[in-house]
Parts: sequence; C-alpha cells; structure tokens
Amino acid sequence: MLVPVKWLRNYVDIDIDIKNLCDRMTMSGSKVETVEKTGMDIEGVVIGKIEEIKNHPNADKLVIVKVDIGEECLQIVTGATNIAVGDYIPVAVDGAKLPGGVKIKKGKLRGEVSQGMLCSQEELAIPKSVIPEDQKDGIWILKEAYPLGKNLLEVIDLQDEVIEFEITSNRPDCLSMIGIAREVGATIGTTLKYPDIEVKEIEKSSADQVKVVIEDTEGCKRYVARVIEDVTIEPSPQWMQQRLARAGVRPINNIVDITNYVMLEYGQPLHAFDLDYIEDHTIVVKKGKRGQTFKTLDGTERKVKDYITMICDTKKSLAIAGVMGGEESEVTSKTKTILLESAYFHPEGIRLTSKQLGLRTEASSRFEKGLDPNIASIAADRACQLIEELKAGKVLKGAVDVYPEKHQSQQQSIRPHRINALLGTALTNGEMREILQKLEIDVKDQGDTLEVIAPTYRIDLNQEADFVEEIGRIYGYDRITATMARGNIVVGGKTRGQIIEDITKEALNAMGLNEILTYSFVSPKGADKIRVGQDSIKRNFIHLLNPLGDETSVMRTTLLPNLLEVAARNFNRKVENFRAFELGRIFLPKLDTSDPLPYEVMNLVLGMYGEEDFFTLKGVVNTLLERLGIKNYEYVVEKHHPSFHPGRCGNIVYSDYTIGTLGEIHPEVMENYGIHKKCYCAELDFTQLLKLTRLDKLYQPLPKYPSITRDFAVVVKETTLVKEIEDIITAEGGKILESYSLFDVYRGNQINEGYKSVAYTLTYRHKDRTLKEEEVNKVQERILEVIKEVLGGVLRE
Repeated sequence: MLVPVKWLRNYVDIDIDIKNLCDRMTMSGSKVETVEKTGMDIEGVVIGKIEEIKNHPNADKLVIVKVDIGEECLQIVTGATNIAVGDYIPVAVDGAKLPGGVKIKKGKLRGEVSQGMLCSQEELAIPKSVIPEDQKDGIWILKEAYPLGKNLLEVIDLQDEVIEFEITSNRPDCLSMIGIAREVGATIGTTLKYPDIEVKEIEKSSADQVKVVIEDTEGCKRYVARVIEDVTIEPSPQWMQQRLARAGVRPINNIVDITNYVMLEYGQPLHAFDLDYIEDHTIVVKKGKRGQTFKTLDGTERKVKDYITMICDTKKSLAIAGVMGGEESEVTSKTKTILLESAYFHPEGIRLTSKQLGLRTEASSRFEKGLDPNIASIAADRACQLIEELKAGKVLKGAVDVYPEKHQSQQQSIRPHRINALLGTALTNGEMREILQKLEIDVKDQGDTLEVIAPTYRIDLNQEADFVEEIGRIYGYDRITATMARGNIVVGGKTRGQIIEDITKEALNAMGLNEILTYSFVSPKGADKIRVGQDSIKRNFIHLLNPLGDETSVMRTTLLPNLLEVAARNFNRKVENFRAFELGRIFLPKLDTSDPLPYEVMNLVLGMYGEEDFFTLKGVVNTLLERLGIKNYEYVVEKHHPSFHPGRCGNIVYSDYTIGTLGEIHPEVMENYGIHKKCYCAELDFTQLLKLTRLDKLYQPLPKYPSITRDFAVVVKETTLVKEIEDIITAEGGKILESYSLFDVYRGNQINEGYKSVAYTLTYRHKDRTLKEEEVNKVQERILEVIKEVLGGVLRE
C-alpha cells in the first residue's frame, strides 16, 4: 500500500518527523517497507507558454519553439511532436536541476541556440506506469493556465514523501488511506478526521431509473446503485491526478479517477457503467453460465465458469463481479448517464474467480481479503460528492440499496487480568479502554471484564487473544519490561530421531558415500525390475488419485529401485566408481481399511559399484552400526532374496529381528537397469535401528591384568562358514575369552582341493587376576576339539 504523506495529513495530524513515524508504525504492527521522496531534487523548472513553433533549418526531426516564461521569451530546440501554440508546459531554464542529477545549460543544437528544455512527466521522475496515456510520449501539457514564470513546484505539488506499507491479509481495512490514518492516529495519539460527506442531489430519484436484483445471494451480500446524469468526461483536476499517481494508480478520466480515488480513500472498490447500455435499466447479480465467454476491459475474451458471480442486465453480462468490468459497458467520452456500483462480494468467490481467470486487479485484491459491507453506501456517497464538486455530472436523489441481511458487530468479553498476565503489564481497565477506543472499538467497563464491540471493518477481531494483541501493539511492545519465562520451558532442539539421522549421514559421508534424494512417487514397474514376487508386500502400493503419469503413479514400498536408477544414471555417464545412500520413507498400506493413511517407515539404502566388493559394503555397515552403538548382531546367509545374488547375500539379524539385508545385486536386476558392473547394496530398516541405537557412552576402566594371545589355523571344507567357527569360539571360550579376530583365509597348493585354511587370533584375560598358562591351554584345546567334532576341522601343522 503506497501512502502519500501529504494526502494522509488530510485525515490525521502528524506532528512528528517521517522517520519517527515509520519507526512507530512498524512497532505497532504496520510494517514500513520503504519511504520514497518525490520531487525533492527539482530546481529551476518554471511555467511557460508556447508562442511560436517553426521547423529547424538543419534537422528534419527538430523544431524551434518560442516559450514565454513571464519576464522573457526563450528559444528552445526540441524534438517533441505533441506540442502546439498556446500550450502551457514545464520549462527547465538554464541552470535547472532535474531528478537523477541532470543539469540544464544553454547550448546549440544543429547550429541553433537552445536556452533550456521542455519537460515530460517522466523527466520529472513521475513513474511511466502512472502517467496518463495522452501524456506518456511527449512533453507534459498542463491543463490549466498557470502564472507564467511561476516555479512549477509552487503550482503543482510534486514534492512529497510516499510510505510503502506491508499490509497483512487479515487487515483489509488498512488497504485505504482512512485505514492507515486510523492506525497512525492510534499509534501517535492524534484524532482521525473523516471526510465531511454531503451530496447535492437533484429531485429526480435513482429508484425510478434503475432496478437491482440479487439472484446469487451467496456471492453478493449487498449492492448499492446510484445514478448520475449529464455526465461530462474530461481529465480530472491536477491535485487528484497527483494523489493517484503517487499512490501508484494511473489517471484516466474524471469518472474513473473518482472511483479509484474513493477506493484508495475508503478501501471500497467502485465501478461505473454506462446506463444507456444496460437493458431495461436493470442490474441482475447471478452466477455465470458454463461455456460462456466475456470480453473484459482489457480486451481479452475470458471463459466464464458456473461458480463465477457476474453482473448482468436482463439480456447480457456487464462485468465479472469484483474483478473487472466489460469492454462494451465501460464509460467513454460519449457517456451521458452512469450507474455507480458499490457492492460487497464474497471473498472466497472473488479469490477463486481471480485465480481461475489469471486476473488480479486492485478491486479483486481488496474483495478477496474481506471488506465491510456497511461501508458500501458511504463510499458511493463520497464518490457522488466528488462528482458533483468537480462538476462531472448531476447526482440523482437516493440510491437503490439491496441489503437483505445487515452485517452486525459482535459483542465479546475480555479479561483485563488475563491481558496483563499475558503481556506482562499492569494496565488499568481505564488505560485498556482508552487504547481500544483509539481504534474505534466500543468498550464498557464491567469491573472484572470489558465488554467490547469491534467495528464491522475489523474482521480480524474474533476472540480475546486478538484484543490482547491490539492492546499490546498500541501500548508499545518496546514499553513492556523484558522478563524471564516462567514455568515448564521447552527448549527447542532436535529430537532423538533427528540426532540419530544426523549421526548416520555424517558417518556415511565420512566413509565416502554421497547422499541422494529421490521422489516418493514412483512407477510400479520398479517392482518388476528388482524381481519382486507377485505376492510380496512390496507390490502392495498406495496408488495416487491424480498422478502426473505412470512413472509417478504409486508411493514407494522400497528404496532399492530408486538407488539403482541413480546408479544406472551415473554408470551411463561413465562414472567409474559409485558410492551413495538414501535415508527416506517407504509407504505401506494399513490392514485397517477404515484408516486411509499408510504406515510411513524410515529405511536406509546403500549402494556401490566400481572398485568395491561385498566386504567393502560389509565394512561400511559394520562401521555404521558401531557408530550407532549397536552390538551383538550377526550375519545370516540369505539364499532366497529375489533382488540379490544367491550365495552372495546375507541378513543382518539382531535377536529375533532382521534389521537389514546386504549383498551383491542379482545379475538379472543389473541387466534390467543396464549396469554392466557388479553392484553391492544394503537395505536397512532404519525404524529398527532407531530403537536399537545407544547414544550414551559407557565408561570401562583399563584392564589391570595382562592378556594372553593364542593363534591357530584350522583346515575346513570350502563350504564351511567362518560364522560356524566363530560360534564355537564364542560358546567354548567362556568368561576368559576377551576377543577374537579372523586374520587369514588361505587356499592353495598346501591345502587339498575343496578345503581352506582359516586362521584366528584369540585374546584371553581375567578381570580379577592373572591367568595361568594351563587355563588358557585347556580352553584353546577345547575349542579345537569341538571344531573337529562338529565341523571336521583339523589343526593346520
């Protein structure tokens, strides 16, 4: 909202400087974005009258103009084409300064003396977007015969300060000069001055000339129509044009400018129709027809939906209610009688209409936020007053006002003690009443409560908390003493799950894996690519009602296809080594069909190809689980997983839970994705990892007693798993076995075919005493004995 300060002073006295005003307005909730000073850098521009125009002897596109500026007549060379003898124009004389640091000096153009410059509006820093169409290209032709030689700034008020306010969507009352003035008055403690509205009417009645019927009572709650005869269409006076331009609205003609002026003044959009174009002089407010087209004022044919409220007569459409009028019913230079519309249209309907048509106007931006229907007649009267004062027409008596159900203010009770408790203040009932009355809120003091009635234009005041805010912001947040919060204070921070996610990502990043992020919407064909069985839960998809296409028609039940898609993309782009992971949700439908929301399960998928192998991936998983404090898990051979290579795949088991699967991807799956390298992946149930993770660190003192280590190598069948050996070591090692580690697996000439040598280092230690050689030998011999009995393993010599 652009607010020219000189215009604002018509409604409220401002006895402080603009910087202080802006600071205080921002503190009271009306945020100031910028302050622009206009016309402050203009010097030496005077009023002149063109006395003579003749062609330049040495240039076809230039003319020589004799300009009377009172005390002397100047010769000026110009290329302007819109000037004529007798025109009054602004003249920058020798030594003048224009916006942007431009200085004017005498000189010669193609051999002819030029003693100054004729000025356009744009050269005087008036934005081109608000310059009238007839003045856009050329010199500024003044509409009045001002005193010659008079300083332009003395006769036309170009100097001003324009404040731009950021208006929140719940305060449509502030999208007006009076609304901002009301806020200024309440903030700095001055009284709001409303315009004195007195309409001079002729005896002829509006009710005898027009009829209004509201069929769409949902879309239109009130419609006020006034009639003006003997209309004269001409430019509006200079003072009105200047105010409109500084508020960001381009002047057009007196009637349109008056409707825009009142819209900016009161916040109520108005529209003027050519009454002679309205069939039977009857306005009908009703819904549009499906398939109907309508040409708006901007000359565009627009398709009308059946939910759009239209302004019609008995035969045709005249306007899209609250958005834009029609091209055929607009006011033109031939218009003699107008119907002035001031109405209330439903906010949601206007918002939907504006969005559907892709058409947002000053009117629609106000209607869609919610206006006060009670202001419609006031705005209509104000417009009629200006029409009469500017001699633009004769106003007929009265108005046709269709207002079936009047909008009433609601009374509410607020508790002063509660307000003080929330704000941390000690205001009396009287002080609160005074603050609220500054905002034109009616207040009755009932002792323990204040009975308040908010004006109907304050649609944002619906509950006690809203009045707490009003009292706080007008009293001044900067005046409220800062105190420490009391009670149970919840300090912001990350949840345990978020912390574990961060640890996981940091650990995987540190091991050289890049994080990827893929869509939750996937193609059901992904299940086919990873060879998922027809009865698998991974085919139980959540289907989207309105998908963009088959490629994003279901919600993912596994992250593996997404990872392999990324791996394939990298492989096709000649990326030799690939390491990546994704931590995200999969979506599984609930068995209870009454609950449409699926289970959202966090999953972690890892993948790599290139110089990597199964043990690289296993090392990554081991390191991650160790970082999360998860112990006592084991790897179990998995031979039936359809997506992994049989015999090169294993499950990660903790107690009775399988928390993940890792291994080499099945060759057929690799073929489906076009990856011609071995690829190793792991899928982990991150929801289970969250439960098993231990973030606390347990202190363990350094051992007091020495350890004893023993090595052994046993020859076992090739099919024997090292886990089978390690299970025996763990079971037979007893309490004195501290740790063990595999350090060699040998196959070669010294070992018979079909066999392998597996070597371990075992560490023994007793926590309370020094171990004896005999104790260790006994346990070591028992381990080897059981390995021989169960696995047929023979100690390698």
